[in-house]
Amino acid sequence: MSGPLTGITVLELAQIMAGPTCGMMLADMGANVIKVEKIPAGDDSRGYQDPRINGISAPFLILNRNKRGLALDLKNSKGVEVLKRLVARADVLTENYRPGTMEKLGVGFEALQAINPRLIYAAVSGYGRSGPFAEKPGFDLIAQGFAGLMGITGFEDKPPAKTGNSVADINAGILACTGILAALVERARTGRGQLIETSLMEAAIQQTYWQAAVFFATGRSPGPLGSAHPLTAPYQAFRTKDGYLNIGGANQANWRRIAECLGHPEWIADPRFETNSERMKHSAALTDQIEEVLAHETTAVWMERFESVGVPVGPVHSIEEALNHPQVLSRDMVVETNHVNAGRVKGIGHPIKFSGSGRPAGEPAPEFGQHSFEVLNEFGFSAAEVQALLEEKVIAQYGSN
Repeated sequence: MSGPLTGITVLELAQIMAGPTCGMMLADMGANVIKVEKIPAGDDSRGYQDPRINGISAPFLILNRNKRGLALDLKNSKGVEVLKRLVARADVLTENYRPGTMEKLGVGFEALQAINPRLIYAAVSGYGRSGPFAEKPGFDLIAQGFAGLMGITGFEDKPPAKTGNSVADINAGILACTGILAALVERARTGRGQLIETSLMEAAIQQTYWQAAVFFATGRSPGPLGSAHPLTAPYQAFRTKDGYLNIGGANQANWRRIAECLGHPEWIADPRFETNSERMKHSAALTDQIEEVLAHETTAVWMERFESVGVPVGPVHSIEEALNHPQVLSRDMVVETNHVNAGRVKGIGHPIKFSGSGRPAGEPAPEFGQHSFEVLNEFGFSAAEVQALLEEKVIAQYGSN
């Protein structure tokens, strides 16, 4: 299968979420992504016990589509030599070990670039490879708290809350993918690879643009606003007769339409609501008055009314409702693959569409060591070498005793 990255070979030494997110994005765009997993258990997400599909970890399945699996023991010097031979012919290597780990194994950036000057080495860590926290481990929860995200999520006077999704992990993977693509463009011009890096901390900090703008301008740290916006109103979820409705009144024209649609054109000239600044000051009163009107009709009725006058609105879906919505399905954001043991498995589709080339769902996540023989053969290892590596437990192959 083809895509804009066809011909690019990626060695993924990353695991769990941030690195695999990067790898799956590259794979979905056509890159040949080889997932190099540790022996004996592989990616830690393989061990997540719930939920599982026919005994296979659902979290592992959803993040490792379109990759091939090589099981390799990097604690064995022969395993390190195998990796170096792979690197000699690879374009990209990704890893999310704690800074210094790869260097201790003898396969840090400088050692690998000496083997292959064209190699792009992408590292994702907790806090980055420099600074006083460089050696600290990182997890999504820790990054969200550190970056202030938990201070702006949830509701006032409630305990700190993280976002419902793993935003630091996922965004770090996207940032790593972006860096790799930029480095590939530069390599096309210079002929040389480079080290690129990002971290969960930086990925979380990047998500605070609006709140940072408030702090830099006022010296005040914004607090949690529920679903409301820190800079404009009305812009949040409002209660209706049977649920909630998101209303986006992000400019003055939409505010006038909202007031008229709700049957209260007098609100437009109300000193409390006349400008965005005043609406922000009196947001609690504004919310109460809007919800008092919305309580008389269902979400569906209000959606139809607001959309008829051009006001941006939308329902507050459950995950099930979102993933079954016709718009989501029409954009191929739910895809299926056929796994050797799990059977038909659904996953999240690639969020970028290309007019010139594209790639369907393709292959499912690999079983542990499923493609070890295949990959090593492609990289020039002889059958005797592969058999010796298997017998010495330097590699593992799915289906082999």
